[in-house]
Amino acid sequence: MTGIVDAHHHVWDLSVRDQDWITGAELAPIRRDFTIDDLAPEARAAGVTATVLVQTVTVAEETPELLALAGRSDLVAGVVGWTDLTRPDVSDTLAALRRLPGGEHLVGIRHQVQGEPDPAWLRRPDVRHGLTAVAGAGLAYDLVVLPHQLPACVEAARDHPGLTFVLDHAGKPPIAAGEREPWATHLRALAALPNTVCKLSGLVTEADRRHWTVDALRPYADTVLDAFGPERVLFGSDWPVCTLAATYAEVVDAAREVTGGIDPDVFAGTARRVYLSRVGGRKSRT
Repeated sequence: MTGIVDAHHHVWDLSVRDQDWITGAELAPIRRDFTIDDLAPEARAAGVTATVLVQTVTVAEETPELLALAGRSDLVAGVVGWTDLTRPDVSDTLAALRRLPGGEHLVGIRHQVQGEPDPAWLRRPDVRHGLTAVAGAGLAYDLVVLPHQLPACVEAARDHPGLTFVLDHAGKPPIAAGEREPWATHLRALAALPNTVCKLSGLVTEADRRHWTVDALRPYADTVLDAFGPERVLFGSDWPVCTLAATYAEVVDAAREVTGGIDPDVFAGTARRVYLSRVGGRKSRT
């Protein structure tokens, strides 16, 4: 293995755009700028040689900025951006993004489904049309959802067998509450579909942020690994959100512990197959 791939992190500059989701005292520590220059030394120290940069806001202007950043960076290898899936011209929009500076780094699309009041948002006809366009563009689709939204994810993945669905943060299990159901049952239903993979990411912030332990994370990581298998699991730091609970190094170390070491699939292989094989539009269209 040539190095770890961090399949999920963010950056933002508050002077360019507000992150309106960073509100309240609990999130106050991350209400500041976070740049690739901030991340790079921590990533390199942890053995990370490539990353996937993920969108944070549903604003069309953000994705071109992230693509341009990837084009200038020797660390960011892929970008999961945002576009409005409900627009009838979404296919044209995706093609236009690929033509932008750094556009060859576009590997996936994500929408904050977790914030949608409609639990069946993924079942909407206009959204289904958008998912078909994402598949047609040769991109992956990231699912950022809450546990009660997982059944809709199962339906979406079943109805779009040619699209790879990437579950972010293991579907946000209720670690702090110490509960596993119905999250585990829904997760296994999603994992039963071959076009799904799962990020081992975001667990430290779903746990008790001040007092989390590896032992608290382990049952949830074990469920993910058992359901998907290491070949369909990929590591992500969720930096800088993870800093609410842990340092970058601590997140990497915790992932190593819950997986029993440096698994070549979890820490690089799956991310390279799911994301980085799409850089430059090389992934076969579906």
